[in-house]
Amino acid sequence: MKKIKAFIEESINEMKKVVWPGKESVMSSIRVVFVSTVLFAIFFGVVDYLLMNGLYLIF
Repeated sequence: MKKIKAFIEESINEMKKVVWPGKESVMSSIRVVFVSTVLFAIFFGVVDYLLMNGLYLIF
């Protein structure tokens, strides 16, 4: 039981040391992830379209 209590106390102390990101930093990261996801989706959609049309020409 002592080990569990020590673990919880150490965890709480470590969480107090964490530097949490601010709102602006989080919003900036969200924008980067969203834009990159959209760009990759467009890229892979175009590649898929071109490959499918190429296969239809061959077969």
